[in-house]
Amino acid sequence: MSSRRGVIFDLDGVLVDSEQWWDEIRRGVVAEYGGRWTDQATTAMLGMSTPEWARYLVDTLGVRLAPERAAGTVIDRMADRYAAGPPLLPHAVEAVREAARRAPVAIATSSPPRISDAFLSGTALTGTVRAAVSSEQAGAGKPDPAVYLVAATRIDVPAADCVAIEDSSNGLRAALAAGMTVVAAPNPHFPPDPDVLARAPYRIDSLTELAPTLERIWPA
Repeated sequence: MSSRRGVIFDLDGVLVDSEQWWDEIRRGVVAEYGGRWTDQATTAMLGMSTPEWARYLVDTLGVRLAPERAAGTVIDRMADRYAAGPPLLPHAVEAVREAARRAPVAIATSSPPRISDAFLSGTALTGTVRAAVSSEQAGAGKPDPAVYLVAATRIDVPAADCVAIEDSSNGLRAALAAGMTVVAAPNPHFPPDPDVLARAPYRIDSLTELAPTLERIWPA
């Protein structure tokens, strides 16, 4: 294993089929607390950090809660769903374990630490994933590259030597801005902007394709 290589996974939409859960729960909170959902809201919040989307719920959608309470309400409901087990995408655990045999692995996610911790414990990947970084810990949500840059630092690999696996427009923008080799794994429920998708040098339609793609990126 080369210390000059790293693999960094997004979480929502890449390893877990949770974007629909976030969307459904946020819609419920907006309706319950006096706000109004808009056609742009789902796409706008993809990639936002917790403080960012909480402010969006309040300032843009009109939720009648303090941002901190809006965030807490959504995250509590999300955690309740995770308690029954993460909504894993097919082959997610195997893909992470296979990647970890090639290079140090991290997660760079917009989800708060409580959710990434639930994913790691629910999949027994805590010892396999060397670092899980939330965009709220990095100080900015995607498309800002901060969460990817912090994740690379946590596994002690230069960003330019990392492969990032992403699904959303803002996630792809963040990984590209971080200078990483980007593997796009488009989420069919929330497909990325075609112009952004075209900028990714690699694309997979199933996590079973990740291992051979890493072989192409890092030939023996």
